[in-house]
Amino acid sequence: MKTTKQLLGAVSAVALVAMSSTPALAAGTRAGTTITNSVTVNYNVNGNAQNAVTDSDSFTVDQRVNVLVTAITTPVSVSPNQTNRVLAFDVTNLGNATADLVLTTALRGGTAANISNIRIFRDTNGNRTLDAAELTAGTITSLDEVAEDATVAVLVVSDIGINAVNGDTFDVALTAAAHTGGTAGTIGARIAATSGANTAGIDNVLFDGAGVSDAANDGAFSAQGRYTVSGAVLTVVKQSRVVSDPVNGTTNPKFIPGATVEYCITVANAAGAATATNVALLDDLPADVQYSSAFGIFINGNATCTTGTAGGTFAAGGGTGGRDRITGTLSDVAAGQTRSLYFRVTIR
Repeated sequence: MKTTKQLLGAVSAVALVAMSSTPALAAGTRAGTTITNSVTVNYNVNGNAQNAVTDSDSFTVDQRVNVLVTAITTPVSVSPNQTNRVLAFDVTNLGNATADLVLTTALRGGTAANISNIRIFRDTNGNRTLDAAELTAGTITSLDEVAEDATVAVLVVSDIGINAVNGDTFDVALTAAAHTGGTAGTIGARIAATSGANTAGIDNVLFDGAGVSDAANDGAFSAQGRYTVSGAVLTVVKQSRVVSDPVNGTTNPKFIPGATVEYCITVANAAGAATATNVALLDDLPADVQYSSAFGIFINGNATCTTGTAGGTFAAGGGTGGRDRITGTLSDVAAGQTRSLYFRVTIR
């Protein structure tokens, strides 16, 4: 900073006039701007006006580095074995100069084996979903030449493993680190704070706060989104009961050759779980029993294998190793609900 002093012999009336700079935006006055302030001193000697004395001072605005990352859609409900599930974020350059922002992700909570393929895409239309064109455009690792006060929408996209279970959560952090801007298509060096006293050039001051996985004043910021797994929790039970036998009939029957046996298969979904859809059952019969076509196959029964309706398919020799096969599809099994499939066989 330049300071100028002039000694005035005799001063009567003094007027100071200052010129203000242009109002700043949210990010503040742009780094590298020269701010000049001028002063004019008017005075009299023995009642007579004298030539005004003036001076001015100039300094260069330093760079204030400030990045903000905001999680927009969180938590996001997902199901096991889903792909391309989206967490939406906004990345904002709150600094006072154009900057390149390098993006990274980190899994901060949840079983790593049950989430994979974590990637970043630019949300070009800002609709918070991964569109076909954005998927085709490919992943990104940085945002080039982000102007001060500018916000860029990005998507963190992940695949959920088939072994994830209802109630699991996955916390994924997105970090944006400020790098020197100014050259389109080239990511500049990571911005570091200028140490020591103020210089005549553009100094760097790291102004950012602490994110979920980074410290304050480190030239970066991180925010976290969460996936919450909503999965079905199915319990399958297969039971058999003897209906009749050739000796005792239906009175205290026993499991002897010629006896009729009913198989009851129940599918129960736990309370609070997601609805199970496309519930398909497949049962390969033992070679020691013969399917009873006279009774048939019933689906969508209750927990005690009654109230079902005729359905399902029998395929002679259609199973593994040429075994007879029973198949059937149940209606959706909602949380806390039990559905069943049942049929009868004869012991050979």
